[in-house]
Amino acid sequence: MAGRGALGLSLAPALLGLAACAPAPVQIPVAEAERVCMVQALDARAPRTQVGIGVGSHGYRGGFVSVDLSSDQILGRDPSQVFDQCVQRRSGQKPTRPLYEQPGWRVH
Repeated sequence: MAGRGALGLSLAPALLGLAACAPAPVQIPVAEAERVCMVQALDARAPRTQVGIGVGSHGYRGGFVSVDLSSDQILGRDPSQVFDQCVQRRSGQKPTRPLYEQPGWRVH
Protein backbone atom coordinates (compact mmCIF):
# COMPACT_ATOMS: atom_id res chain seq x y z
CA MET A 1 0.00 0.00 0.00
CA ALA A 2 2.77 2.44 0.92
CA GLY A 3 4.48 1.79 -2.41
CA ARG A 4 1.42 2.91 -4.35
CA GLY A 5 1.31 6.26 -2.57
CA ALA A 6 4.98 6.86 -3.22
CA LEU A 7 4.55 5.96 -6.87
CA GLY A 8 1.63 8.40 -7.18
CA LEU A 9 3.65 11.17 -5.54
CA SER A 10 6.60 10.57 -7.85
CA LEU A 11 4.35 10.75 -10.94
CA ALA A 12 2.60 13.96 -9.85
CA PRO A 13 5.33 16.36 -11.11
CA ALA A 14 5.50 14.55 -14.44
CA LEU A 15 1.74 14.74 -14.88
CA LEU A 16 1.73 18.43 -13.99
CA GLY A 17 4.47 18.99 -16.54
CA LEU A 18 2.37 17.27 -19.22
CA ALA A 19 -0.65 19.36 -18.29
CA ALA A 20 1.41 22.51 -18.81
CA CYS A 21 2.11 21.35 -22.38
CA ALA A 22 -1.59 21.09 -23.22
CA PRO A 23 -2.66 23.41 -26.03
CA ALA A 24 -4.33 26.66 -25.09
CA PRO A 25 -8.05 26.92 -25.89
CA VAL A 26 -8.66 27.95 -29.48
CA GLN A 27 -9.86 31.54 -29.72
CA ILE A 28 -12.44 32.45 -32.37
CA PRO A 29 -13.25 35.90 -33.82
CA VAL A 30 -15.53 38.07 -31.66
CA ALA A 31 -18.31 38.18 -34.29
CA GLU A 32 -18.40 34.37 -34.45
CA ALA A 33 -18.35 34.10 -30.65
CA GLU A 34 -21.28 36.52 -30.44
CA ARG A 35 -23.32 34.36 -32.83
CA VAL A 36 -22.48 31.15 -30.95
CA CYS A 37 -23.10 32.69 -27.53
CA MET A 38 -26.51 34.07 -28.57
CA VAL A 39 -27.85 30.50 -28.30
CA GLN A 40 -26.58 30.21 -24.73
CA ALA A 41 -28.18 33.54 -23.84
CA LEU A 42 -31.50 32.48 -25.36
CA ASP A 43 -31.34 29.22 -23.40
CA ALA A 44 -30.76 31.21 -20.19
CA ARG A 45 -33.86 33.29 -20.93
CA ALA A 46 -36.43 30.55 -21.57
CA PRO A 47 -36.69 26.78 -22.01
CA ARG A 48 -36.32 25.42 -25.52
CA THR A 49 -39.37 23.42 -26.59
CA GLN A 50 -40.16 21.17 -29.54
CA VAL A 51 -43.34 19.38 -30.49
CA GLY A 52 -43.61 16.79 -33.23
CA ILE A 53 -46.30 14.54 -34.60
CA GLY A 54 -46.15 11.78 -37.15
CA VAL A 55 -48.99 10.93 -39.50
CA GLY A 56 -48.83 8.21 -42.11
CA SER A 57 -51.21 6.65 -44.61
CA HIS A 58 -52.70 4.56 -41.78
CA GLY A 59 -53.34 7.55 -39.54
CA TYR A 60 -51.60 8.81 -36.41
CA ARG A 61 -48.26 7.12 -35.72
CA GLY A 62 -46.79 9.01 -32.78
CA GLY A 63 -45.51 12.26 -31.45
CA PHE A 64 -43.25 13.87 -28.93
CA VAL A 65 -42.84 16.91 -26.73
CA SER A 66 -39.37 18.01 -25.70
CA VAL A 67 -38.48 20.68 -23.13
CA ASP A 68 -34.81 21.54 -22.60
CA LEU A 69 -33.77 23.63 -19.60
CA SER A 70 -30.29 25.09 -19.33
CA SER A 71 -28.46 25.17 -16.03
CA ASP A 72 -28.15 28.94 -16.48
CA GLN A 73 -31.93 29.28 -16.49
CA ILE A 74 -32.38 26.96 -13.51
CA LEU A 75 -29.82 29.01 -11.55
CA GLY A 76 -31.55 32.25 -12.59
CA ARG A 77 -28.49 33.74 -14.29
CA ASP A 78 -28.92 36.93 -16.28
CA PRO A 79 -28.79 36.15 -20.04
CA SER A 80 -26.64 39.25 -20.58
CA GLN A 81 -24.07 37.99 -18.09
CA VAL A 82 -24.12 34.52 -19.69
CA PHE A 83 -23.56 36.11 -23.11
CA ASP A 84 -20.70 38.36 -21.96
CA GLN A 85 -18.85 35.55 -20.19
CA CYS A 86 -19.31 33.18 -23.13
CA VAL A 87 -17.93 35.69 -25.66
CA GLN A 88 -14.99 36.49 -23.37
CA ARG A 89 -14.21 32.77 -22.92
CA ARG A 90 -14.46 31.90 -26.64
CA SER A 91 -12.79 34.96 -28.19
CA GLY A 92 -10.65 36.36 -25.41
CA GLN A 93 -12.33 39.73 -25.97
CA LYS A 94 -15.40 41.56 -24.74
CA PRO A 95 -18.51 41.63 -26.99
CA THR A 96 -18.64 44.49 -29.51
CA ARG A 97 -22.05 45.48 -28.13
CA PRO A 98 -24.29 44.32 -25.28
CA LEU A 99 -26.65 41.39 -25.69
CA TYR A 100 -29.71 43.63 -25.85
CA GLU A 101 -28.27 45.39 -28.93
CA GLN A 102 -27.35 42.17 -30.75
CA PRO A 103 -29.27 41.42 -33.97
CA GLY A 104 -31.98 38.85 -33.34
CA TRP A 105 -32.21 39.23 -29.57
CA ARG A 106 -35.62 40.95 -29.58
CA VAL A 107 -36.96 38.67 -32.34
CA HIS A 108 -37.01 35.56 -30.15
